[in-house]
Amino acid sequence: MTTYAIIEAGGKQIRVEPGRFYDINRLPAEPDTQITIDKVLFIQDDGDISVGQPLVEGATVEATVMQHLRDRKIIVYKMRPKKKTRKKQGHRQDLTRLMIDSINVGGSSSKASKKAAPAKEAEPAVEADEE
Repeated sequence: MTTYAIIEAGGKQIRVEPGRFYDINRLPAEPDTQITIDKVLFIQDDGDISVGQPLVEGATVEATVMQHLRDRKIIVYKMRPKKKTRKKQGHRQDLTRLMIDSINVGGSSSKASKKAAPAKEAEPAVEADEE
């Protein structure tokens, strides 16, 4: 089972996992800075479930701000038939891309799994010369 949490950030609730990135509404933070999100609503940690009422006490999510970007353009077109009334508007939402580093429950944390380091090569066994 994987570890995940449901957090509230940017006015929306998002299901997050360590080691993944998510686009949320713009946050007032500079790129390459660490932020801590303490509005954690739900946590599943390898079968252990914690449900907040409304928030899980002592639970935080550590994240890194990767960059600020803008979403693709949404076109809003309003037309009233037979009235010659047309209105075309466009909108691009400002977003922040977050990389989730770890999910902390009380004192324990669930960090992103990193690639295993290559195993050290075993030294060849030295054979004793028999006389």
